[in-house]
Amino acid sequence: MTQAPLFAQSPADLPTRDQLLAMSGLQFMQAMLAGEIPHPTIAALMGYHITSVEPGRVTLRGKPGFQHTNPFGGVHGGWYGTVLDTALGCSVMTAVPQGRWYTTLEYKVNITRALPIGMEMEAEGLLDHAGRSTAVAHATIRGAEDGRVYATGSTTCIILS
Repeated sequence: MTQAPLFAQSPADLPTRDQLLAMSGLQFMQAMLAGEIPHPTIAALMGYHITSVEPGRVTLRGKPGFQHTNPFGGVHGGWYGTVLDTALGCSVMTAVPQGRWYTTLEYKVNITRALPIGMEMEAEGLLDHAGRSTAVAHATIRGAEDGRVYATGSTTCIILS
């Protein structure tokens, strides 16, 4: 594949369904990390990007901005949820066989402290189990500078064919 934009700008930037199903989930995630497939558009909106991919583990880095705040000026809970859902789902994706895909059945978010606007964070998603039809993972958002835990999450996903 050729070099893709970091984030999809239009549907034309996205790979076709057939191109995606021709790869395993791990190959798909590695192609995204290598810049052959764009990162999800939601990542651009939320201010993060994928930084590492290995079997059962994916990391993201980014910073919440003012545009991610609630009416009280704190980082909105939906920002934490979106970052965690991405880390969780991407870790699951690394275990999805070629010709299959996954979707989230449920996920849970625990915000343990407020992440300051503009503070760089790292989210790590770790696969706990991947079977024929379901997968389970957990993730953590930590401050990149202080190493403190700001949020945790878990998911159950269904693997489809």
